[in-house]
Amino acid sequence: MQQIRTILALSALTAVAGTGVIASATADTPRAADKDIVETAASAGNFKTLASLLKRAGLVKTLEGRGPYTVFAPTDAAFDKVPNATLARLGRDRAALRSVLLLHVAEGRLTAAKVTKRRSVKTLNGQRLSIRVRDGKVFVGGARVVTADVTASNGVIHAINKVLLPR
Repeated sequence: MQQIRTILALSALTAVAGTGVIASATADTPRAADKDIVETAASAGNFKTLASLLKRAGLVKTLEGRGPYTVFAPTDAAFDKVPNATLARLGRDRAALRSVLLLHVAEGRLTAAKVTKRRSVKTLNGQRLSIRVRDGKVFVGGARVVTADVTASNGVIHAINKVLLPR
């Protein structure tokens, strides 16, 4: 199972800031506007599972592309919460893995300020994720944004604390 977790290690991106309600990229966190989404996530250090899974699913070229994209990226800690049986199933089923990962990606550059003004966002797997702001915290599809507005050359990353699964 550890090997599957390692394979799935390309996890989260950084969440919804600019609203004063959650953490955002700061001077201590490089904004990486010269790096694409994949390079930015890989250099962040807490999206190893996500990065690995993007490779396994064949989605690296897509997220290195022109975009722009918004990625609601689960952190490595979020992937650690996924049951081993689910990870094993995703490791064997590339189509299911792609569906899960594309549920975390939306078209366009949706900064925290834009996200918090919406009720939902359509993802690249075709499903919509609900957006709620509650008690000063932003939730996307039930996952809490823990870091917002990590800028990449082809989009923005918002780190979330949970892996979203398709309905």
